[in-house]
This record gives sequence, C-alpha cells and structure tokens, in this order.
Amino acid sequence: MPPPCFSLLLRSTSTLSHHRPPFFLSSSSYNNLPRSAMEANLKGTEEPKKDQWRETCYKGASDVDPSKKVSDDILPHILNLYASRALPRDFEIYAPDASFEDPLMCAHGIKQIKSAFYSLSKVFSESRIVEYSIKENILPHGRREIVIDNKQYYKFMGKDIDMISLIKLYVENGKVVRHEDWWNKKPLWDRETCKVQLVGQIMEMTRRASMLATHAMMRFGKDPTK
Repeated sequence: MPPPCFSLLLRSTSTLSHHRPPFFLSSSSYNNLPRSAMEANLKGTEEPKKDQWRETCYKGASDVDPSKKVSDDILPHILNLYASRALPRDFEIYAPDASFEDPLMCAHGIKQIKSAFYSLSKVFSESRIVEYSIKENILPHGRREIVIDNKQYYKFMGKDIDMISLIKLYVENGKVVRHEDWWNKKPLWDRETCKVQLVGQIMEMTRRASMLATHAMMRFGKDPTK
C-alpha cells in the first residue's frame, strides 16, 4: 500500500464408518474362527479408536474449521482498507501485535497499521483493488496463508496509476498476524533477501522511519471522526 511519500518512489505496475459394536470371543473360539473373521473382529474394535484419535488431533491442531475458507471473512475488510474507506471494525481482522509491510513502510501493531491505511485518502483522490484472485494455503499448526494476486488503482494529482501487487496474509486463530504487500510481486528488501546484509538493514530502517513519520502525521492511529 503506497504511503504519503508514494509520489516520490512509486513505479507503475497489479472430511465413521458405522461399526457394529465390538463382540468378544474366548481364546478357544478364536482358534476355530477363519483368519478373515479374526481380522474383521480385530478391525471392528480398533477402527473406532483410530477415528477418535484423528478427531482429537484435528481439535488439538486448531480451533479453526479446516473446511472453512478464512479469506471469506477477511477479504471484504482488505478491500475496504485499500479503497480508502476503512472503518475501525475493518482493523479487527488483525491480531494486536500484527505487522504490515510494503516497500516503503513497516508497521507494528494495530495503531500503526491504522495510520498506514488512513493516510491513503490524504494522498490519493481515488484508490482501490480493481482485479484480484485468491489462493489459500493451510500451514502447520492450523495457520493459514492467504495470497491475493491483484491489481491496484490510484489517482494522484489527476494521474491514473495502475500497480500489480501480491498481498500475502498470514493468519493464526482467525486473525492476521502479518500482512505483506509485494509491489510488482517482488519480495520485500530486508537483511534476509538482500545479497548485502547491510543494504537490507538500511532498507528496514528506512521503512521504519517512514512509518513513524506517517504515524505521527496521522495522530498515532487515532480513528477519524465525522
């Protein structure tokens, strides 16, 4: 998401089986049973335990229903944020210590994320996501990754600007814990992605400074009043 200094740096780009109750036989009776009958009886007593074990594992892994798409709940709020019509409830998709990062800013916590998105209307007369496709991946420990391949539109000083972007959301317990916006689908520059670690550190510091300046200008994430 482009910040206030966008005008200087932005480049154009967009699921039991029903088992019969287990029955029990004496050891002598087992000896007289055909092998197939013995196996069937053992299977009938063991399968419910396996099903119960599977159910326990699913419950322990996550409180989120694996069959439900988390993106269905999150996407409408993301569209509001990028369309400069964010309301306080739109930020409820984020965990308290969530982070947001794009090539120009790095925000930590909901208040800084509010400042980042509330600033859009201060810079652009129009902004929105005009095209998008979504892919949702289930990660270990019940986490989700939502990838939004999209095209964003902005109007700045009467000029139309189209930008290709890749939004990556990492979700835990139904809340976004990290939000990345890759302009031109290029990974963010930091000490891990840059060949020269020092350059990556400088880029990180620059994004933090830009965020802090924007945060102050936007009254430290205070919700706007009508």
